[in-house]
Amino acid sequence: MADHLNDDEQLLAKLGYKQELNRNWSSFSNFAISFSIISILAGCFTTFGQAWNNGGPVAISWGWPIISLFILIIGFTMSELVSAYPTSGGIYWWAAKMGGPAAGFFTGWLNLIGLLAVTASVAYGCATFLDLTLSTISDGWAENYSLTRVYLIFVILLILAAGLNIFSGHLLAVLNNISVWWHVAGVAIVIAILALVPDKHQSIGFVFTERINNSGYDGGSIEHMSYWFLVLPLGFLLTQYTITGFDASAHLSEETSGAAEGAAKGIWRSIAYSALGGWVLLLAFLFAVQDKDGVTEGGGAVDVIFSQALPEGWHFIVLAISTAGQFFCTVACLTSASRMTFAFSRDGAIPGSSLWSKVNPQTKVPANAVMFVAVIGAIITLPALKGIGGIPIAFFAVTSVAVIGLYLAFLIPIYLRWRMGDEFEPGSWTNGPKYKWMNLVAVVEIAIICVYFVLPFVPAGIPFNDDFSWESVNYAPILTGGTLIALAIWWQVSAKNWFTGPKQTIDTAVTDAFRD
Repeated sequence: MADHLNDDEQLLAKLGYKQELNRNWSSFSNFAISFSIISILAGCFTTFGQAWNNGGPVAISWGWPIISLFILIIGFTMSELVSAYPTSGGIYWWAAKMGGPAAGFFTGWLNLIGLLAVTASVAYGCATFLDLTLSTISDGWAENYSLTRVYLIFVILLILAAGLNIFSGHLLAVLNNISVWWHVAGVAIVIAILALVPDKHQSIGFVFTERINNSGYDGGSIEHMSYWFLVLPLGFLLTQYTITGFDASAHLSEETSGAAEGAAKGIWRSIAYSALGGWVLLLAFLFAVQDKDGVTEGGGAVDVIFSQALPEGWHFIVLAISTAGQFFCTVACLTSASRMTFAFSRDGAIPGSSLWSKVNPQTKVPANAVMFVAVIGAIITLPALKGIGGIPIAFFAVTSVAVIGLYLAFLIPIYLRWRMGDEFEPGSWTNGPKYKWMNLVAVVEIAIICVYFVLPFVPAGIPFNDDFSWESVNYAPILTGGTLIALAIWWQVSAKNWFTGPKQTIDTAVTDAFRD
């Protein structure tokens, strides 16, 4: 009955699903989408200021490699899971398999929240850098800067990314393959420009020892304990936000040939290569600083460094390379988020599931899910229309939502796999006995960073503070916490009565045959 199925389709059938999506992605394409979503041309540029203001160069030169190592451990634990369970549902499917329907339900929603937020934040960052790029070649454009204009560009980019996603799944694989080489060549060009063009460079001592507290906390002190235990950890958002979204390799596993191996390697390799390339890129930024105080006065924005160090032509090239990379990242994020929406809807967990789980019969793409992600992204980023001195604090709140949602979703199946111990049936890629400490380290790191990233970024964001303003609020705890409370109520009142976890979409006789 199932003799015509290949190895990938047989494994998917064993997990309860028939092959609905086109399996035309290679292992390289699977790696490419996670590498594109991590996108050091995006996160390293757009959230550089968060690390500069909260810690300074030490938050970057030391913080990046240290936090990257922890993220790589998280990636190894997830590679083992995707090898065993290569489905589009990815994270929530693993949780449901190992922990039951409730674990799957809450994991799925956390993952979806994170993916919606990361798509919105990357697209908004791309809009910001496109606006900066145009400002380098047009004085009129530069003089008329407004957050409203940036938001409109953001919406246009979302529409373009959605169109590319809806057109063809094969086109997306090609775009992501191109994106890998764009990131490799683009990063190399940017590093070369910053190494060769500036008249002078900072010392090694500055890059690896300079501390800055431009957060507003503790009067800007870098001597007190608050610097080390409050300000500096907030700067780690640069690394934790940039190196995320690598669960895309799991979400695209139903479209990947040899997924049990390809998706597993796609996760950890995308993290490792991005960590190394991103560190070198960030060091190039730091060495190119001409006026430290000028960068601080400019809010820590990386573009201030480029303005100081580069003539107008080279400045434009650096921004254009980054902007293009960020658009590739936006398209890839939308792909990953739409596949998660499709898979979660396939199991009836999202209101309107019958609409979001539809697949276009011609292109084999979940077009409705793509549009759902784009519209929600535009809505949750509306607060970025307001800001302080032209800086939308809401952007950093969206990045926090992305980090918290995604990493909490990762935490649940990672912990459940550790709890299962040797009862867990691994796939072809496994961590062996090392899971015993790797999974625990991953859980602890995620728990710590999630606590930090719900804290106010600036004192003015603390309720009842004399300088309190809504524009300064980190609304990550409001959005994630409020959503979780609503989900808990929904679960108790209704969802627990009908959500039984992943639904089979294939004849039970077929699944039983493979399981036997």
